[in-house]
Amino acid sequence: METKRVVADFEDWREAVAKAVALLEDGQLVALPTETVYGLAADAFDAEAVAKVFEVKERPSFDPLIVHIGHKRDLDLVAEVPEELAEVVKELMTAFWPGPLTMVLPRKADVPDLVTSGLETVAVRMSSHEVMRAVAKELPVAAPSANRFGRISPTSADAVIEELGGRIPLVVDGGACRDGIESTIVAPEMTDKGPVLRLLRPGPVAREDLRKIAKVVRPKRTKEDHIEAPGQVESHYAPATPLILVERPEDFVPEEGMKYGLLSYRGEGNHSLVEATDWAHLEVMSPGKGKLAEGAVRLFYCLRRLDAAGVDLIVAESVAETGIGVAMMDRLRRAAAASR
Repeated sequence: METKRVVADFEDWREAVAKAVALLEDGQLVALPTETVYGLAADAFDAEAVAKVFEVKERPSFDPLIVHIGHKRDLDLVAEVPEELAEVVKELMTAFWPGPLTMVLPRKADVPDLVTSGLETVAVRMSSHEVMRAVAKELPVAAPSANRFGRISPTSADAVIEELGGRIPLVVDGGACRDGIESTIVAPEMTDKGPVLRLLRPGPVAREDLRKIAKVVRPKRTKEDHIEAPGQVESHYAPATPLILVERPEDFVPEEGMKYGLLSYRGEGNHSLVEATDWAHLEVMSPGKGKLAEGAVRLFYCLRRLDAAGVDLIVAESVAETGIGVAMMDRLRRAAAASR
């Protein structure tokens, strides 16, 4: 299969959207840009098309997908909002939609079992990217990240083609993703003390922002717990090259004869590993600035460059677990888990 690329720039993105919608309505798959990462989209109500998503990504059927909608009112197409949660869901939509927040809610019966991996809930969000939103206004789409399962999420059209070229008919090139980290996922619930938000996956919408709406709890997961939402697999977001996460510089002891690559946060500072050895390849997430938001945007891009550098081991520095740094450390820990 030939994978075509169509550029969705300021002037002709509507033409790109029309091509994408036509393919989706025909049961095909299309890679679309969002503000977080590129998604591999299928008509959310077409079970056969959704099955192609799992096949192309080599994704296990127990890992559910996120459904993207184009209007807030379209939430009623895919989810049932319990009466006691209506107010908190409305507040979340007002504060964070369109944007990088996914809500897990009771599903509508019309949503195929494959989308939800057989769960009675569905993960839903409304992207702020004009291309994804325009497509989703025509039809809700199930769209996980546009990469092979467990691999580094793509934040550019080039990365999608590297991952899925020859497997899908079209990639809509909307440029680099603004946030660079997958959406925050919450499950609103009502308790005796009022509504709470169970934080199932950290992302660009930080815990501090969610607390303005309701109490936030981060459930502790064990290997025996079933998956409730996308991105909860222990080993995920990983390069093919083995990776370790070093949270204390003194814990890294280089071995003679090894070719190391370093994923550094700032490339300098007291906690940096830059001077720890003669690195074969170095990538800095936030060059000279030390800004978490910049680091988040560049995280997956830098990981891809290190993965292609031919090193024996990627060493990743830790970042401060505040704001989006929580999501960055979540992704790095999962990438390291894949190498164990």
